[in-house]
Amino acid sequence: MSAAEDDYALRSDDAPAIAAPDLPYRPPMPRAYRPGIGLIGTGGISAAHLDAYRSAGWQVAALWNRERGAAEARAAEFCPAARIEDDWQAMLRDPEIDVIDIALHPEHRVPVIEAALKAGKHVLSQKPFVTDLDTGAALVALAEDRGVKLAVNQNGRWAPHLAWMREAVHAGLIGDLVSAHVAVHWNHGWTAGTAFDAVADLVLYDFGVHWFDFIAALAGDRLQSVLATATAARGQANKVPLLAQALVRFEGGQASAVFDGALPHGARDTSYIGGTAGSLVSDGPDLGRQQVRLTTADGVARPALQGQWFNDGFRGAMGALLCAIEDGTEPANGARENLRSLALTFAAVRSRITGHEVDIGAARRLEG
Repeated sequence: MSAAEDDYALRSDDAPAIAAPDLPYRPPMPRAYRPGIGLIGTGGISAAHLDAYRSAGWQVAALWNRERGAAEARAAEFCPAARIEDDWQAMLRDPEIDVIDIALHPEHRVPVIEAALKAGKHVLSQKPFVTDLDTGAALVALAEDRGVKLAVNQNGRWAPHLAWMREAVHAGLIGDLVSAHVAVHWNHGWTAGTAFDAVADLVLYDFGVHWFDFIAALAGDRLQSVLATATAARGQANKVPLLAQALVRFEGGQASAVFDGALPHGARDTSYIGGTAGSLVSDGPDLGRQQVRLTTADGVARPALQGQWFNDGFRGAMGALLCAIEDGTEPANGARENLRSLALTFAAVRSRITGHEVDIGAARRLEG
């Protein structure tokens, strides 16, 4: 076989094992800053928030929910010393509470974020923090004008495998980014008959926003356009499509996301990130069990990752905000940067609707 034929077969030479670089992929912790935290909204996802804060030793001072009993149940389980408010605005008047964690549904979120920022509170908003880019930009400007921090709970950023690969790319370990491809195969059919079954782009938007955020964190301002599709799987019980995919163009490279959300057996989550000087691969049977491999001219490194997406992701999102407040810097999950992730997500949804490739930023709001 000639050298050309050997290359065509995509043969990979054996490479020596090398030590994995020490990268800051673990959830960040403030050195000494321990503010009072107020949680507005105690629905299903709030358990992950509160469990993460408890494990980190952070003080949740107050909770509010439209149904008081739900807030009382959360407090009893995670933070018995927290008081239950009948009026969420009371948290904004409390000088002992510096940070407001807003875990409401998107349609109720914006006025609460705005009120908290105007009250001088730092805010962590559940993702997606807005469904309109112009509204989001206005909230970012308001936070900056009031001198407070506005961050977004893109908790997937601190899933150990995604965080390690992101930090490797940002550290230049694979050179210039050329490709980023993610593929998730799992069973999202548990959402049939629930409120999620009314979300038109359940997989592409509600679930997919984590991976669009990951791609945006890698490609940054090089993002250009996206072409996306969605379809119902044969035999699915859900009313909305459980299969979706997206092709993303960025300057000098390409990315893709494949979401197979209707597979009852043999779940798999795989990512491949390629650059001019190396590559990253992460693979495993689910989001919590992943093995990462870094390959460069020096050899192959296999980091021994610690932690789990749930609940390290939630500790990371709040921890990044607390560190930014303590240091006077922009949060790693700051809302301004998150607008790029939302622009990619909204463009993907518009592309799915229109059947055409859409420039990033052209879709100013979530459609459908």
